[in-house]
Amino acid sequence: MVPSSPIPLTTFRAVLEAGGPSFMPTQILVVPEAAWLAVGGRATRRVIATLNGHAERLGLLPQEGGGRYLLLRKDLCQRLGLAVGQAIAVGLAPDPTPDHVDLPDELAEALAAWPEAETAFHAQTGAMRRAIARKVADAKRPETRARYAVELAERLARGGHPFRSA
Repeated sequence: MVPSSPIPLTTFRAVLEAGGPSFMPTQILVVPEAAWLAVGGRATRRVIATLNGHAERLGLLPQEGGGRYLLLRKDLCQRLGLAVGQAIAVGLAPDPTPDHVDLPDELAEALAAWPEAETAFHAQTGAMRRAIARKVADAKRPETRARYAVELAERLARGGHPFRSA
């Protein structure tokens, strides 16, 4: 859940481009230098991006050559009706809680039931906690979400890596 939309420190228009890591169905918005400097420059890693009026927590990622971009997952673009080649109004503000992770109900229940797993979960980096939550949330069927939550919690409770079974 995104906090009530903060007032953007900077706004700009950008064209949605195909891009990002080749193994992920993603699109990118290149952030002009003046915009990423306005929200804290290289020190800022997470932002609240307002995309055509919709606030979303996103990473402000480094580009080769020193620029920055926003990575938009395919499901976010579909939910907001965004398409490659479309010009988008963007507002940026630093994320006041950059390590916040929205937990799917299934994962929250599994962690609450297993204190060792919850402790191990909170010891992970923000990026890893987001990846764990996304693994559960992205499953389409409720029983799959529940199974993933239990498997991940079990691995964490045993001190293992959340995505490696051994």
